[in-house]
Amino acid sequence: MTSGFKRYFLYLTYHYLKNFLILLGGISLAFAVIDYFQHTKELEGAFNMDILYIFYMWQEALALLYPLVLVFALIMTKIALVKNSNMAAFYAFGFSTARLFAPFLVVAVVVYLLFLALHTTSFSYAKENAESLLHDEMGAYLQDDLFFKYNDTFVYIKNLDPVNKVIKDMTIFKVTKNQIDYVMHSKRSVFNGESWDAYDVDLKTHHHKDGNLVNYDESRLASIKTLEGYKPKVIESLYDGKALTIDDSLNTWKVLLKEGINSDKIRASFYEKVVMPFFALFLMAILFSWIPFYGRFADFSKTVAISLGITFLVWGVIFGLHQLGTNSVAPPEVTSLLPIVLLAFYTLYKYKKEYMPS
Repeated sequence: MTSGFKRYFLYLTYHYLKNFLILLGGISLAFAVIDYFQHTKELEGAFNMDILYIFYMWQEALALLYPLVLVFALIMTKIALVKNSNMAAFYAFGFSTARLFAPFLVVAVVVYLLFLALHTTSFSYAKENAESLLHDEMGAYLQDDLFFKYNDTFVYIKNLDPVNKVIKDMTIFKVTKNQIDYVMHSKRSVFNGESWDAYDVDLKTHHHKDGNLVNYDESRLASIKTLEGYKPKVIESLYDGKALTIDDSLNTWKVLLKEGINSDKIRASFYEKVVMPFFALFLMAILFSWIPFYGRFADFSKTVAISLGITFLVWGVIFGLHQLGTNSVAPPEVTSLLPIVLLAFYTLYKYKKEYMPS
């Protein structure tokens, strides 16, 4: 019995995984190459730059398309099994729908976890790296004139180099009741992994009387630690919503929550990587039970067309709502989380009806 289980499980896993890898590789590579030809004039440089651009866009395509391809591969695999009468044979031998769906679900979950792990690495910055090649390769990473709140102070950064993790010309000042209490200025600061070490700090402490500035004291400090928890990517995201890894998204979310700053874009980015891909798993369960297992009277062209249409429709609605959350039109919990939760409840209903018939 165990041997039979292993054989059917490995058989279905092999065919589904093969179709998934072929589709994902072909579609993602086509996506990257088409994008490359749209930007050939902006990439007038060395051949290795062209290859690097295609590689980065291929990574971006993988992250964007893998949930869709999970569904496409399931449709392709089951249709092939039905045409060959293999699916009917499985049912004839007493296999249930839930048991036959298990290999597909296991592969999909493993793929999801793999991409989740990739999103904790520089894989998340693929599109950002590709766009940097379209402009000034080094200068594209630099950020100028950043202004944000830190605890009870305000921070102005003249220049941030996130690659080398260096800040040039940073000014920190504290304001109480429209009066500046002190101003600190550092020519150079370096990120130490948890906070920033500011060197050669000029400190001006203001003294007020009856709401007027009386005088100020000047002093010089060799170094101070500041901006604790503000990683270079966190600072970038505060400024222009740069792409973030899952770890950096969580860190930025904590910082924004602490400072009372709107975090809609960060939450939407986090949900996009962690929550939204679940639509593929739920849709797979729905379509697997809907696609007929016996092919004699089945209209395969119609079945494939409807299956693909449903997939694109669901994906389009979820993606469109996600964009609304990213642009702060509505809370990301409504635009990104709620559709997935509703789809999960519908899948549970279908599961009880199709996979566990009374």
